[in-house]
Formats: sequence, C-alpha cells, structure tokens
Amino acid sequence: QLDLLWTRKQNVMYNLFDWPTQKHSKLIILAIANTMDLPERIMMNRVASRLVCPSIRLLFKIWDSSNIVHSSIALLFCGQKIPLQTCHAYFQVAALSGDARRCLDICRRATEICELASQKRTAEIVRMAHVTEAIDEMFSSPFINAIRNASLHEQIFLKAILAEFRRAGVEEATVQQVYHQHIALCRIEGMQSPTISEIMAVCSRLGACRLLLVESSNKYLHMRVRLNVSQDDVVYALKDE
Repeated sequence: QLDLLWTRKQNVMYNLFDWPTQKHSKLIILAIANTMDLPERIMMNRVASRLVCPSIRLLFKIWDSSNIVHSSIALLFCGQKIPLQTCHAYFQVAALSGDARRCLDICRRATEICELASQKRTAEIVRMAHVTEAIDEMFSSPFINAIRNASLHEQIFLKAILAEFRRAGVEEATVQQVYHQHIALCRIEGMQSPTISEIMAVCSRLGACRLLLVESSNKYLHMRVRLNVSQDDVVYALKDE
C-alpha cells in the first residue's frame, strides 16, 4: 500500500521503483493507493522518474461496505430469508465502520454470540443485542478509553487528524496541516482556537499516551504524525461527542 511507504526523503519508494529498472531485472511492482494521482501529489521528481518504465494505472470501483456485508449475510444464511431485524443490525455495523473487514468480523462474532445463546436457550435469530455485544468486544481497548477520557482539544485534534487524512488521502500529516483542520473545527463549534504552543502540548500528550506516533524533529510544525490506533477506533470512541 503505497500511501503507507511515504517518508520525508522518500527513499523507500525510490528504491522500490528503482529495482525494476535495473539491468536484467524481472521484478514487477504492483502498488495500491487510495488516490489515482498519488505520484503527482506526493512523489519527488527523482522518485517519479523511476516510473518511466512501462506502467499502467487501474482504477477500481469503490465498494460500498453495506453491499459487501449484505452479500456476505446472504451467503451466511444460504439463500434463506433474512429476518428484518438482522438486516438492520448488520447495516448498523456497516455504517459504523468503513472497513468491510471490520464489519465482517463483527458480523461473524455476533453470529457466534447468538449461537452460544441458542445452546443455553431456544434457538433464535441474530438480534441487535448480539451485534451490540460484538461491537463492544471489538472496540473495547485501553486506547478507546484513553480517547474518551481525553481533553476536549485532544479529541478535536484527533478529529482534525481524521479530516486531514481524508483530505490528503494519505494516513500521515504534519502538525501544521492538522493545526489548520483543528482551527476549522473550532470555528464550526464556536470555540476559541488554541495557540501553537497549546497544540504542541496536545500533540505531546497524545504521543505520550501512544495514541499518536510523533516524528522526532526540531521543526515542530513540520513534525509528521500518524495514528497509533485504527481510524475506526477513533470514530467509535468519539461517536457520541
């Protein structure tokens, strides 16, 4: 996944795309990215120049997680009529997480919980209570508790990171980029924007809690940050905020 191999000097990407250009090389590189214009968006010229060898870009249609979940449910029930409440419960899961794999994990666990309950009592269908229990299991972690107990500006900073990731299509950003998103969120909420020093303190605390991975650098605003938890975990932890 090319987005995750980005570094400031881009040495990893350069070496990766340089291998196929070597004499007698039989290597073919298949790279996946969230954006079609990733080479133009983030690649330095020296890296982009490695793409002069024959290269093809394929655009894959975006899959809707609810469609994937619905198809999987149909297979799970072997073509039987699916109870309405079960459909509703699973689509709630699809709406909660954009990651289809996470959705399917929750669906599978909800089905297991239902089967265990059926062994003790009469057989029953998968209900919202089973899905809720599966979600609580899946999203119960010290990190989620830390996010829920974080200060208001720490929570807004995490939201700002998600917003910047969505804007750039890359799961890494500078503190300055996140700061701009943070200010925009504060304006929407009618809150006073924090100062640079306050933002740096927020970033430091989140890094100390291991919610963020913060690059070590003297250029504070240009430090790069990444989430140390999944985006789904952050969304779930802040869904009531």
